[in-house]
Amino acid sequence: MLYKIDFEPLGRRGHCPDDKSLLDCARQLGIGILSVCGGQGKCHSCKVQVLTGTVSEPTSSEQDAFSSQELEDGYRLACQTYPLSDCKLRVPSESMTTLQRTQVEGVEVAVRPKPTVHAYHVQLPTPSLSDLRGDAERMLETLHHQHQIRCSHIDIDVLRDISPQLRSWKWQAQASVRNNEVVALGPWPSRQLGLAVDLGTTKIASYLVDLSNGQTLAAKAVMNPQISYGEDVINRIYQVVKSPADGTRLQQLAVEAVNRLIVELCETADAEAEKIVEAVIVGNTAMHHLLLRLPVNQLAYSPFVLAVRDAMNIKSRDIGLHIAPGAYVHLLPNIAGFVGADHVAMLLAIEATQAKGVVIALDIGTNTEVSLLDDDKITSVSCASGPAFEGGHIKDGMRAASGAIERLRVTDNLIQYQTIDGMPPIGLCGSGVLDAMAQLYLVGVLDKGGRMTQNHPRVRVRKKQREFILVSEKEQEGRPAITITQQDIRELQLAKGAIRTGIQVLLETTGHSEEEIDQVVIAGAFGTYIDVASAVTIGMLPSLPLTRFRQVGNAAGMGAKLALISRSKRTEAQAIASRVHYIELATAANFNPSFVQASYLGRYRITHGKRKEID
Repeated sequence: MLYKIDFEPLGRRGHCPDDKSLLDCARQLGIGILSVCGGQGKCHSCKVQVLTGTVSEPTSSEQDAFSSQELEDGYRLACQTYPLSDCKLRVPSESMTTLQRTQVEGVEVAVRPKPTVHAYHVQLPTPSLSDLRGDAERMLETLHHQHQIRCSHIDIDVLRDISPQLRSWKWQAQASVRNNEVVALGPWPSRQLGLAVDLGTTKIASYLVDLSNGQTLAAKAVMNPQISYGEDVINRIYQVVKSPADGTRLQQLAVEAVNRLIVELCETADAEAEKIVEAVIVGNTAMHHLLLRLPVNQLAYSPFVLAVRDAMNIKSRDIGLHIAPGAYVHLLPNIAGFVGADHVAMLLAIEATQAKGVVIALDIGTNTEVSLLDDDKITSVSCASGPAFEGGHIKDGMRAASGAIERLRVTDNLIQYQTIDGMPPIGLCGSGVLDAMAQLYLVGVLDKGGRMTQNHPRVRVRKKQREFILVSEKEQEGRPAITITQQDIRELQLAKGAIRTGIQVLLETTGHSEEEIDQVVIAGAFGTYIDVASAVTIGMLPSLPLTRFRQVGNAAGMGAKLALISRSKRTEAQAIASRVHYIELATAANFNPSFVQASYLGRYRITHGKRKEID
């Protein structure tokens, strides 16, 4: 039986069979509803409200997620609920993957443009009865005669239009040459553009670049629509293992999102997508493999082996990008496990090869990559930090959208907070969650082990667990209070403990102490917006002077741009990847005791699995 489902406030409508969940229906319609656990009913992030219609009875997961009053008001989990009639649903803003703050900014590195694709002005001789050369032969010989360029061939898609184009341009053209191949033709003069993409697990950042001077003409980011198949890469991989057809859909979702970004970038820059003659895409190993439809099953199980590590050059049409017909996509090399090309790009952007002293470089996300730079050595680990700092697995957590609490301070019984866009509060994003944890520890609501005490008037017990009221029902004018629960704190301890353990393993493996760290470089969208002092307070980052920390924004995106603009930067990226010594975190000495100690709150040092507090 098919039922009509109306998703508000999106205004999207479609039909859903009674054997498909509301989450499946949303996916079918391209509606981005968060599903951290990939639709298993564990994360409680896919909340919807049934406004009209009949649906299946609440499951045990939903009874855990909602109070009896919320269930009576129609709140349900989309992944657990099946329609039994036509329905109208409301998707709360905290459940949506769109309308969220994304980041494209990062610390720029000046580089002399030296792109892989070069533009040449060619004036071809007109065919005649005495000159019957083919148009392709005429083009290749003219390039050699006028520019001393020896090209062996012209891309087949370029050939399909070469004859009418040359005649319409009166035999004067711009040839875009990559190595020994003509990858695009245009009228002379034409802009020659490049595209850089950071294909993140959570967001996709894109940059349109003028290859002649390296100038960024437009930049834009969107949330990765693959989120509806799971917040983290492991859940997405398991989806593909379970249903290979989902691998095709995940690839399509990413490519469709990039193609939409291309259209919007070109509109902003008053440019044409056909003028994009080269692209560089970076992402972690799972995003890389899913984009290329490479096997991912082996990434889900130890020893987490990649299908391919080397840099790759593939035709853009082979993955479905709508740019110049013969354009290539360059993918930077991966390292190992879940440390991929995005981390190589980040290291490229922070000029890792020129780093002085001991430097810790982190790219914080659902999967956090950490490297220790020490002269000419680079050692890396991957930390499964999870989605807690993205708002996932947190009762009132949400992504960085309007109304999310992003800064928070507790003074006695007064809660001061700042929301994104100054809107009324509807939840906590990652930086707000981090602040809340730090503040509750500082005022004594949380002890060093993360246990929530009852020595504060804002602490109450709900569903047999303690929670701290950040914004009360009264302050919310009758809407549910925004709280942080004991379970939230435990999730945060796991996330921050994983990151701190990664740092500790790197230090011990390379024979360094925390005091020897000269600089900590923090990259990534979450890393950009956090209060570093809060991160140090809870022990997520080592207790060092704040002057030693540097937040660099979307360094992976900046690295992708560098590789787009400069051939020498691609060579440097390859050199960086080849120099990295990768450590599988779980196999490191003292991993388990270090992780236990790193889960504690406060300022401390960890040495060989033992914690020493700092006054």
